[in-house]
Amino acid sequence: MNYEFFIAKRYLTAKRKQAFISVITFISVLGITIGVMALIIAIALITGFQADVQDKILSATSHLMVQSVSEEGLKDYRQVMDRIRTVPGVRSVSPVALNQALITGPAKTDGAYLKGLDFNLEVKQAAWLQKLESGTIPGPPAAAGRDGLLLGHDLAFKLGVGVGDVVTVLTSAVRLTPTGLAPKQKNFLVTGIFVTGLYEFDSATALVSLPVAQKLLGLKETVSYLQVMIDDIFAAPRMKDLFRSVLPPLAYTTTWMELNRSLFSALKLEKNIMFLTITLIVIVAALNIIATLILMVMEKTRDIGILMAMGATPLHIRRIFFYQGALIGVLGTVLGTALGLVWCVLANAFELIKVPVDIYQISFVPFRIKAVDLGLIVGVSLLISLLSTLFPSHRASKTDPVIALKYE
Repeated sequence: MNYEFFIAKRYLTAKRKQAFISVITFISVLGITIGVMALIIAIALITGFQADVQDKILSATSHLMVQSVSEEGLKDYRQVMDRIRTVPGVRSVSPVALNQALITGPAKTDGAYLKGLDFNLEVKQAAWLQKLESGTIPGPPAAAGRDGLLLGHDLAFKLGVGVGDVVTVLTSAVRLTPTGLAPKQKNFLVTGIFVTGLYEFDSATALVSLPVAQKLLGLKETVSYLQVMIDDIFAAPRMKDLFRSVLPPLAYTTTWMELNRSLFSALKLEKNIMFLTITLIVIVAALNIIATLILMVMEKTRDIGILMAMGATPLHIRRIFFYQGALIGVLGTVLGTALGLVWCVLANAFELIKVPVDIYQISFVPFRIKAVDLGLIVGVSLLISLLSTLFPSHRASKTDPVIALKYE
């Protein structure tokens, strides 16, 4: 341990005649601690919320969506699927038939999206299909009797139906009847109820097998779109560019980032604003460090004079007070980091922050802190603390030992 650090440590820990300086030192440490703790909690809250919403959205939707500009749907979709599978990084491709419908249950009629899936393909990558809340996945289209249908948990609750009940689905597709054109409708047996955790999906989606949906929606041998799952979700823009060489001229691709751009842009902006705002707390605490060191220089003028008379250079004096400010900053940062991480662990364990599930898609806000964000917070706190020591330490180094010891 060099003597500059030893003296700096003694100045901070030794009892002083001027208790006021000790109080300001404590306030400086407390300010840095509260600022760092608040930063960690705020950033972990935004990051956790964003990650949880992202996971739920991507569990119920595709990473990339391949559609046709034609209103008739995507033709020759099987050949297109085979081409997409040849692109490196593609995990799975499955066809989807989608349209709006009215679903009538015993208690109520409500609007929903009727979605036709190839359950054999979809169940391999959708965890919520592998573990239904109740019931089973519909089997192949029934030759006789009723075809099966899956309902989202919240939609089933609104309709007042459960597994084994029959619902009537009315679509926008038309059929010719003796009285003229009429919307197509069909009775389905509810074979299961699913929960994805995404309220918008669970409250407005009914799932049937793809052939049944194609027939009911009048799509014949076409599909509404292909949903593509990839290994790296953040490589979606690059994968979109790769798809151009394998897709037919009238097909185009939309990424999950484009579909949810407004939501994630708002979350990113809120995270940045919150970081900048709470950083002001650390800056205010750093001003206390400046005040503490300036008062310390005034109190230790005699000591500085003695040290310089004994051979200490201005650089050595500057280091003493630099180390003092650094110790305050490091102590406050360490305490703030520890308290912030402990709060995040407790908040996750006891689900402290409850939110309305119908608005935020989740029942409570999880706290997640990334290593990059934690490193940035610690780095910014230490940088502000170290910068605040420059002026007081420079002022201390300019002390004239003759004047300092003149009246001793």
